[in-house]
Amino acid sequence: MNDEQLLRYSRQIMLPEIDVAGQKRLKSSRILLIGLGGLGSPVSIYLTAAGIGELVLVDFDKVDLSNLQRQILHATKDINRPKIDSAKEHLLSLNPDININCIGEKLTENNLIEEAKKSDVIIDATDNFATRFSLNEVSVKTKTPLISGAAIRFEGQVTVFNPSKKTSPCYRCLYDEDISTQESCTANGVFAPLLGIIGSIQANEALKLILDIGATIQGKLLLVDALNMEFNEAVLKKDPKCPVCN
Repeated sequence: MNDEQLLRYSRQIMLPEIDVAGQKRLKSSRILLIGLGGLGSPVSIYLTAAGIGELVLVDFDKVDLSNLQRQILHATKDINRPKIDSAKEHLLSLNPDININCIGEKLTENNLIEEAKKSDVIIDATDNFATRFSLNEVSVKTKTPLISGAAIRFEGQVTVFNPSKKTSPCYRCLYDEDISTQESCTANGVFAPLLGIIGSIQANEALKLILDIGATIQGKLLLVDALNMEFNEAVLKKDPKCPVCN
């Protein structure tokens, strides 16, 4: 690490749990981030600032005016631009040290598997169940940790699935694939700071996994009520009949 990098990450390096060795570990890591909206915005910003070596961004949407209330990665000037373009510009202006790879199309299962195999962590920052189930299957097949987050109205949830641990449940243990819901930010709205809270927790858990420090929220579902500012935990157990992880 050069002097400029040591200064940039100095407040992080000062932490004995991280130190220079941990910072080098972050620099050699690779994270696959799916979704550059309300959750993907804070996730990508904090991972970039922390010095992740390679960030793979996947999103095939364009910036819309209605996004700007919560998707802090993008600006008014970015309306109608592909989100991967505005995201890359923003993130490199924050930290030019990191490598950012952009994928502006929907990945096939085989493509997702290949990307996951090369990554240390997958972060699900999407807003639909179909994609979440697909990412979960890829996570289990490749044994790559998956950090899942969701938010709607004033309620959010986040958890860590780590298929390399025999006791870890997967997303399919939590939700049945036949689940049918019309709930979305578009239909129901969402409180902007809530996405910042959930996204920050996702980034927090990703960094801890890479650094192998602290205790993750694997096996727990962290529930956030932003309206009443309450945090609760629900225990998640592996489903012995799960068709994905068993």
